[in-house]
Amino acid sequence: MTLHRRTLLALPFLVLARPALAADRAEVSREVLLMWHRLILELVRHTATYVPPVAARAFAYIGITAHEALATGNPRLVSLAGQVNGLTGVPARTESDLDAPCVLHAALQVAVRELFANTGPTGQRAMEAMGRRMGERAGAGIGAGVMERSVAHGQAVARHILAWSREDGGAVIENMGFPMEYTPGTRPQDWVPTNLIRLQQAPLLPQWATCRPFAIPTADACDAPPPPAYDEAAGSEFHSHALEVYETARGLTDEQKLIARFWSDDPMLTPTPAGHWIAIVLQIAERDALPVELVSSTLAKLGVAQADAFISCWSTKFRYNLLRPVTYIRRHIDPSWEPLLITPPFPEYTSGHSTQSGAASTVLAAMLGEDFAFDDETHVDEGLPVRRFPSFAAAAEEAAISRLYGGIHFRFGNEAGLAQGRQVGAYAAALRTEA
Repeated sequence: MTLHRRTLLALPFLVLARPALAADRAEVSREVLLMWHRLILELVRHTATYVPPVAARAFAYIGITAHEALATGNPRLVSLAGQVNGLTGVPARTESDLDAPCVLHAALQVAVRELFANTGPTGQRAMEAMGRRMGERAGAGIGAGVMERSVAHGQAVARHILAWSREDGGAVIENMGFPMEYTPGTRPQDWVPTNLIRLQQAPLLPQWATCRPFAIPTADACDAPPPPAYDEAAGSEFHSHALEVYETARGLTDEQKLIARFWSDDPMLTPTPAGHWIAIVLQIAERDALPVELVSSTLAKLGVAQADAFISCWSTKFRYNLLRPVTYIRRHIDPSWEPLLITPPFPEYTSGHSTQSGAASTVLAAMLGEDFAFDDETHVDEGLPVRRFPSFAAAAEEAAISRLYGGIHFRFGNEAGLAQGRQVGAYAAALRTEA
């Protein structure tokens, strides 16, 4: 069932059709999985603490929860326990007659409630409504005893994964992710705040690289090489990169402006960069009627890749602490220059959008194919047109160059981020999810 974004937040007033008793259970599981993920995209958009790294973390835990809930009763799926860092085996089924959609729905309902416990009243109502409606959908035609046992098992799976999640270092976000105390760098190339918002005089989540990663062995396992040597002299490599940002911004075509806005994916306005790639998977899953096992495996690996990409990227960002183009350009090229997009409040190198796009495209190419063409309708509700891509790699490359068009990254930050993300994505792609 396809719902537009605004409809999902009106779920308390939505009546879903009750399915026929003989509905295929795999199809019901697939619907439960997709509907919960669609709501999660909206919860990310409407929950203030869900800045991009935090959102990616949630997608990973939700993807793993869904996958593990299905894997306990599906011989075609393989558990991620023992494959991702610190995850032990989830509770095994004690009954043979459990119903997969009911297990899956119960697990997702518990996980989403905890991960989005701080969302606002609209989000709270939407979660309750989704729980009620998907519970009816999953449980139609299922005996009370089977449903009760299935729900209990799904809840146990979710509680096991949530307990694991609370120990990763990223479960609690204080002060919107900005440190109460921060000592700025003193080198001329060090990051400095790029706007006057009081909260953003310190960088976002400077300790994020200390979070436990999922598939990469350590936060710095895929670290990017150093950026070009900082130099203020005209004609130097660094100055030339800054001049490219400046001149590109001054001559943007309408298509380049559209690309910059399409991939901007700002928090509180969109489901963030990670959510954009999740939305792409949901669109493909519906378009191609992908089987639930493939959707589950793909969402789990994608979530892992994106969460690890932000951990890896943040490790690099705060290792080099490089200033943004707007700072350099105003100091050394044009003091009145304004980029097309608002510069995010953290260091430049490497680009977070590029890193997570490189990771996402690597996983999706491994799961669906190197030359898998698709349409991206993620921002149709915001008035942006559908974009078409011949491959996931092509989409990732466009996402990376969009940051140059937006004036918020140097080309070298985008290119190194893509390479870094592809390394991260390879770890997630290597996870075994299907028998």
